[in-house]
Amino acid sequence: MATRKKTQPIGKRLLKMRREKKLTLKNLANETGMTTQYISQVEKGEVTPPVSVLLQLSRALEIDSSILLKEEKKKAGKKTKDDYQKRTEDYTYTILTPEARHKHLKAFKIVIDPKSDHKGVSYQHLGEEFQYVLKGKVEVTVGDNKNILGPGESLHFNSSITHKLRNISAEKAELLVVLYTP
Repeated sequence: MATRKKTQPIGKRLLKMRREKKLTLKNLANETGMTTQYISQVEKGEVTPPVSVLLQLSRALEIDSSILLKEEKKKAGKKTKDDYQKRTEDYTYTILTPEARHKHLKAFKIVIDPKSDHKGVSYQHLGEEFQYVLKGKVEVTVGDNKNILGPGESLHFNSSITHKLRNISAEKAELLVVLYTP
């Protein structure tokens, strides 16, 4: 029996928590700035949201973000670093701080496919973000400002400003991303 394990657990968990809080899709959309259609797609498992979206949804639901970020860790019945890895359409992220429940800093290793960018909504979440490029060449747009970063280069910015990340190289790009959320 085939199941869509990639996104359903997060979506089902999100739907359950939204209903427990007695929030409509419209309520959650107004709290996050996302469309009701996008949130519905996440809940149905049609899209896998990036980390920034999970942080926004967690804040709006007034829950610890680790509840959504660690949802798939149980799938193999053992706890390994790979249990904290998620895949979206064009990138993979590994949670480097899975025990950071109730902490303000969360670290991730992100791998972006060649010549691709994150699909879905633009990223915007309260706090700060630090990105350090390990491999490849990326374009990080913060507001209207474009930054080109290569290996060994970094960027620290106010993550409440709309931002977007794109791999502009012909190889996979790897980054260390640290988020501070108040």
